[in-house]
Amino acid sequence: MPNDKEQNLNPEEEPEEKKYSFLQETIKSKPISRQQLTRQLIRMAVYGVILGAFACLGFFALKPWIQDVFRGDLETVSIPEDEEPQEEQTSDEEIQEPAVVLDASSYEQMMESMNERAQEARKGIAYIEPVAASENWNARLTGISEGVTGVITADNGQELLILADNSVCADAREWTVTFQDSSTYTATLKKRDTNSGLAVFSVPRGAVTDATWAAIKVSVLGNSNVTKQGDVVMALGDMFGYADGMDYGIVSSTEYKDAIYDGECNVISTDIPADADGTGILFNLEGEVIGMISPTVWDDRESSVVNAYAISDMKSVIEMLANGDSVPYIGLYGTAVTNELQETQAMPAGIYVVDVDPDSPAMEAGIQSGDIICQVAGEDVTSIGTYQRAVLETETGDMVRLIGQRRGTDGYVEVNFTVTVGSKE
Repeated sequence: MPNDKEQNLNPEEEPEEKKYSFLQETIKSKPISRQQLTRQLIRMAVYGVILGAFACLGFFALKPWIQDVFRGDLETVSIPEDEEPQEEQTSDEEIQEPAVVLDASSYEQMMESMNERAQEARKGIAYIEPVAASENWNARLTGISEGVTGVITADNGQELLILADNSVCADAREWTVTFQDSSTYTATLKKRDTNSGLAVFSVPRGAVTDATWAAIKVSVLGNSNVTKQGDVVMALGDMFGYADGMDYGIVSSTEYKDAIYDGECNVISTDIPADADGTGILFNLEGEVIGMISPTVWDDRESSVVNAYAISDMKSVIEMLANGDSVPYIGLYGTAVTNELQETQAMPAGIYVVDVDPDSPAMEAGIQSGDIICQVAGEDVTSIGTYQRAVLETETGDMVRLIGQRRGTDGYVEVNFTVTVGSKE
């Protein structure tokens, strides 16, 4: 017979461990085969490649926008002033050096050295051409396009600035710049001055690739005042009708000038042949820019050789254009009254007005040919250089007072002019 304990147990009162024992079973996942594991790894790798590709595309798409938004501050371009040349000290006892024997090998070494210097200087130039409204088939067939050679002048933190001849601006609204690695970028006109014939173009820094940065450099504007007759120079650019011309020669003269309104500029003449419409950059052997080769230098000349505006005489204008400032302009052709003329003709010291530019601020103020300008904005002017500096120290829109002398029946009398300074862009 069952005992009392067994009779008192109900089925509902069975121990918990016995009643729910099936819940303690462990459910194991189905083992993954090697083929399934391989497929999962491949799937993850494919997803990773796709994600990486989209990330790269997104980075390159947003890079110009990011660089434009977070670009550095715009820096003011400052062209260093020319240093005064130091006089060479000569000793009483000259050191006698052995004579060098030159042969064909020496000539080859010399030309190799010149080519190396030229290739290094070439990094600082660029070719600027207008974007044609229609296809230029002549340029496509010959490879020769209608552009000008410019020089990389400054980097203001936001833009790469290229100085070039103003002639490329005629009837154009868009331009391209081609650097020495053959890369081409869209350029915009920063500022121009038709009086000096100069223009500055800009290319956004963010648009320039690392490969292009490695192939270019900002050129050094040298001191053309120390250039003398007989110096060896290098001409690079579009002097012969094509963009990548190169030649060497010597300076034949530095004694002449070319007149512009409100000033003048020294001219460096060479024996290097050139096309009548050629443009380019003149370098010294140190690779410094000493001149801008332009067809407007003595544009009535008969000889076809490289003539360049001396860079030192243009630095003030270049600095203004590089900073987007207008170049002050009054509109006078003048020449200094010499001491001889003062004595023999009883002419006062100052600038003799040879011609007045039509529709210029000078003409509007009533200045005439034959007047002698003695003061500009309170500064005495006795030479073209002092007059030019006085004008460049004004600003476009300023009303300045010019004091002059005009010849009458009883000699020269003082005349005053109020001139509103303009610009010739």
